[in-house]
Amino acid sequence: MEKRLSVIVFTTPTCSWCKKVKSYLKEKQIRFKEVDVSRDEHAMRDMVRKSGQMGVPQLWINNRPVVGFDKDKIERLLKN
Repeated sequence: MEKRLSVIVFTTPTCSWCKKVKSYLKEKQIRFKEVDVSRDEHAMRDMVRKSGQMGVPQLWINNRPVVGFDKDKIERLLKN
């Protein structure tokens, strides 16, 4: 049985790296939930509490944070 992959992408509308990471995930056909932290203060607080970082994009892959478009770390977590 294949393990379910949970991917959440924290973004803002003006973030160019956010657009790149979303395009990358779509190319790989990875389903993800997008959360706009400029509109969701609660999500922003959760994101900062979990990662210690305010910058976007942030991805949580199976509840493990990736800050920025760190392709190597993203690939590694997507495979686990």
